Amino acid sequence: MKLKNIAELTVGESLDEIQVGPVTRLSLIKYAGVSGDFNPIHTIEEEAEKAGLPAIIAHGMWTMGNLARVFTPFLGNGFIKEYSIRFRGMVFLNDVVTLKATVEKIHENTVTFTVSAINQEKKDVLKGQVVFCPSL
Repeated sequence: MKLKNIAELTVGESLDEIQVGPVTRLSLIKYAGVSGDFNPIHTIEEEAEKAGLPAIIAHGMWTMGNLARVFTPFLGNGFIKEYSIRFRGMVFLNDVVTLKATVEKIHENTVTFTVSAINQEKKDVLKGQVVFCPSL
């Protein structure tokens, strides 16, 4: 779907999905450098295992930040007013994550989306809401 403005959407319609991955150690190292989150559970296998994790996990904010990319084509026509999520699962190396946004509600000058990130096994790793204010 190639819309010029989110204001053209109706309840139940979705933005184009984005797939991210497979997740690599290098992408997590780069994210650590940009974010300042150098927790070794995100880059060093042994440290992740010492912390009781089955393997290296992606930063939760890496997933959340990537989810915002679904809205990037529309940022010239509005802005994200609210962004709230709950982490539902972990993202591991080699995972492929599908990012989704579906219109839940339209009210005055806002469009509320249900958003999610789902791994290749169809398991939710993130769920939430984005409130977008389109320019009219």
